[in-house]
Amino acid sequence: MDTTQSGTNTPLRKAALFAGFGLMIMTIFAISALYFVFPQLIAPGDTVTTVNNIMADQSLFSIGIASLVMVAIFDLVVAKSLYIFLKPVSQRLSLLAVGFRVVYTVLLCIALLNYVDVLQLLDKADASEISTLQNSVMQSISAFDYGWSIGLVFFSLHLMLIGYLFLKSDYVPKLLAVVMLVVGLAYLIDNIRILFIPDYNLGIATYLGWGELFLMSWLLTSGGKHQSAMVSK
Repeated sequence: MDTTQSGTNTPLRKAALFAGFGLMIMTIFAISALYFVFPQLIAPGDTVTTVNNIMADQSLFSIGIASLVMVAIFDLVVAKSLYIFLKPVSQRLSLLAVGFRVVYTVLLCIALLNYVDVLQLLDKADASEISTLQNSVMQSISAFDYGWSIGLVFFSLHLMLIGYLFLKSDYVPKLLAVVMLVVGLAYLIDNIRILFIPDYNLGIATYLGWGELFLMSWLLTSGGKHQSAMVSK
């Protein structure tokens, strides 16, 4: 087992900065899509309004899709950066954590194909066809939600494993480790509930989203600045 002393200009600090900036950019795109774009267009439980909204502003719907594609791209940047940052704790477990996040990202992209289907369904439809397409549009939107929830199960495993690695490290605050474990568990409970009990809404992770902002802030301001990293096989 190897011990290396590092200062403020090290690979770990650079990895922390890349991960922090990646999370910040992801947050901007995710908030834009999930809190501003899609809520303007998708009315839960109201098929007619949803279809009419998307028909009236397909370009805005496209912007929402593009924003989530950007989230997926920066997810991969964050995954690689966190692997480098946590490799000194356990190379195998940090690789597993990356694997969970990559699986989540792939499933998000697959789920997004359902939103692309919505655009294709409505792109050249005329007024007489709209009523016959409404069910197909809502099925595609529901398929996106379901597919993303499956992906978020893997994302929750990623967060919990990150939390565990933080606990095992000697260069990450234990409070941050606990926060990531709790947030990961919240995502896991929420999305298993969505998959198996869709009518029972807990929404725990919604109230714990600040935990990821805490991680982003710490990575940008302090991550990797001062640590004595224990490299394990």
